[in-house]
Amino acid sequence: MMMSRYGAKVKANAVTHTHLLKPRVALAAMGGVRDLSKMTFEKKKTTEEKGSSGGKDDQGNKGEQLIVSYWGVKPMKITKEDGTEWKWSCFRPWDTYKSDLTIDLKKHHVPSTLLDKLAYWTVKSLRWPTDLFFQRRYGCRAMMLETVAAVPGMVGGMLVHCKSLRRFEQSGGWIKALLEEAENERMHLMTFMEVAKPNWYERALVITVQGVFFNAYFLGYLISPKFAHRMVGYLEEEAIHSYTEFLKELDNGNIENVPAPAIAIDYWRLEADATLRDVVMVVRADEAHHRDVNHYASDIHYQGRELKEAPAPIGYH
Repeated sequence: MMMSRYGAKVKANAVTHTHLLKPRVALAAMGGVRDLSKMTFEKKKTTEEKGSSGGKDDQGNKGEQLIVSYWGVKPMKITKEDGTEWKWSCFRPWDTYKSDLTIDLKKHHVPSTLLDKLAYWTVKSLRWPTDLFFQRRYGCRAMMLETVAAVPGMVGGMLVHCKSLRRFEQSGGWIKALLEEAENERMHLMTFMEVAKPNWYERALVITVQGVFFNAYFLGYLISPKFAHRMVGYLEEEAIHSYTEFLKELDNGNIENVPAPAIAIDYWRLEADATLRDVVMVVRADEAHHRDVNHYASDIHYQGRELKEAPAPIGYH
């Protein structure tokens, strides 16, 4: 058993695998029969067994089935400090944190070089069609923004990872920092999916935009990492602006301040009675931190150095 920094208890399931198998397969797992082709899946609980509250208690594990493995990999049972079961499989208690809301939201990198100006106006030009399409539907705008914002960290982390392998060298922690950023942005999306229910053409737009942006950013990072990071820094500045407008709409009553999704309450360790406004506040703070990380990474390249020469700000949410 081990304790996470969030106070969750993690222990291997003490129940053996063999009792979950059908008789013939159980014998196979114990060596009595060599035919392992009939190993099956068994549900943890059916909906009927859970009762009327079962759907709410298993929001993070919809359709989850216990997989019986020949390889002896045991599922972990994770509980909170109060003994209740941790219901999310998409993230764990040690991935959660309290957002730093004191970060300066108004910081801005003034573009001075030609490359900076190109990055700045590229982002500004991308905002125009977004404003035209979504207008004041900030929930859907946030959903679109996060599907794009989660791409740079993954692409950057992947390319730094490959570079580290090719050169047989350390990355200074930047692989982890960039992938951490991508995962954080993905959790933003998982949260806003509970708030904004996209229709079919918005989903189609997401697929199109993500496909184009992924390939464009991949090529851009290969050509010039300092340009790529600078552009993401400006993209995050625009995200801060968008979420600030979102907050204004909430405060003016134009958007209903509904209760925060359960996934957001656990991920950011919000109060049980947190609202959508609280969620937007912590998401905006995350974007400000991503802004700092990417402008910092670009500055390192501008100084003629490599990312590995500066320790990465791991855990800088």
